[in-house]
Amino acid sequence: MSPIILLSFLLGYFAILVGVSFYTSRNNSDNASFFIANKNSKWYLVAFGMIGTALSGVTFISVPGAVGKSDFSYFQFILGNAVGFIIIATVLLPLYYRLNIISIYTYLERRLGFWSYKTGAVIFLISRTIGSAFRLYLVAIVLQKFIFDAWNIPFWLTIVICLVLIWLYTHKGGLKTIIITDTLQTVFLLLSVVLSIYFIAKSLQLDVAGTFEAVKTSSYSKIFFWEDFLGSKQHFIKQFLGGIFVTIAMTGLDQDLMQKNLSMKTIGEAQKNMFTFTAVFVVMNIFFLSVGALLYLFATNNGIDVTALATPDHLYPEIALNHLNVIPGIIFMLGLTAATFATTDSALTALTTSFCVDFLHFDKHTDQNDPRLVNKRHLVHVGFSVLMVLVIMVFKIINDDSVVNAIFKAAGYTYGPLVGLFAFGMFTKRGVTDKLVPYLCLLSPVLCYVVDTHSVAWFNYALGFELIILNGLITFLLLWITGKNTDLQTKF
Repeated sequence: MSPIILLSFLLGYFAILVGVSFYTSRNNSDNASFFIANKNSKWYLVAFGMIGTALSGVTFISVPGAVGKSDFSYFQFILGNAVGFIIIATVLLPLYYRLNIISIYTYLERRLGFWSYKTGAVIFLISRTIGSAFRLYLVAIVLQKFIFDAWNIPFWLTIVICLVLIWLYTHKGGLKTIIITDTLQTVFLLLSVVLSIYFIAKSLQLDVAGTFEAVKTSSYSKIFFWEDFLGSKQHFIKQFLGGIFVTIAMTGLDQDLMQKNLSMKTIGEAQKNMFTFTAVFVVMNIFFLSVGALLYLFATNNGIDVTALATPDHLYPEIALNHLNVIPGIIFMLGLTAATFATTDSALTALTTSFCVDFLHFDKHTDQNDPRLVNKRHLVHVGFSVLMVLVIMVFKIINDDSVVNAIFKAAGYTYGPLVGLFAFGMFTKRGVTDKLVPYLCLLSPVLCYVVDTHSVAWFNYALGFELIILNGLITFLLLWITGKNTDLQTKF
């Protein structure tokens, strides 16, 4: 497909987003609007928009590509995600609303202390920056290969172009703009995956019933894996439990998605948002896994050598842009762009919010229209964009795995201490030795790395997504051992 066509589409798409940004921020673009959308968000818009944020380009490309090696085993992880979302709605959201907070990490200060609070905020900043950079990397390599290589534009400049485009429509309106643009991008994402199934099935000469039967009877449709609990990372218990805790950490303890929930007027609206989002999230992942099965069936029928691809992540773009006609190619690029930028724009807003509130203490100021504060917020926003460029360039050099695996592997190490901190605060009345907390949260991932790299040799056990459980448990135990009894009476 012509790079000119794809570039024209990309620029037109961002022109729409910039127009939405101008409309949503024309009357009010202060910090309260940027951080929590003036607590006036509609739950149904947030629920719908969160689909695009949660799925991302990783789900769009990496999940279908991974079907070739792991079949539909990823759905076991998705079932765990659903349970995790329900726990967030019924346990964490009531806590956050009761405390009436902007940054969820201020809970740690009230319950455990100053250094615990700063440690939790730093963990989020590191975790979300790495995770969002990995996600943006995935779409950037597609844009690089199919658009910017035609003009010999270097990869780093492709990343900068992407982030500049995101900055243009987020720097003023922040969360207020993100809620609308994410809703729009989710529409594009859902439309794209449904039409992708249609065009691939049409090329295989399958009707609706035939498509369903082809996916169901294919060699890729096995969902549940009960064999070899110790040696297999795909075992149901490992995937299911990993899905629960990864969701609690990457959603419930993450400023990004929780910031949207906290922008609603009441806890009831926030819970309706989470329950609705959960149902649609599960269904959408079934569609993405089905796309994966159809892609591999298409490759087999058309003699495409999937082993020649650098990574399974390249399968979807390879078929959509090189083996189907123009319309499916544009639809693919539409879905990929919508999924990835819905995640990245939201992440940059959340990172900016966390740093401004947790480290620059914007919440202590009564005048959120103060030009000095707004200028500082703009500088922070730019700073995280630059940091993301650097992380992506490092990741490009060292990564040799599927991006979806890299993201959840990194999450196991970075979010684990956050799980331990919140669990300790919520389920015990014990205090911590506050000044030790940063060191304990560094020690836990190190111990996890040692166990992870030697688990097969020592225990004949292969660690998978449940790495985050081990990390959180080690953090919890370290906090308990070094902690102290308190007279805490209030249940947080």
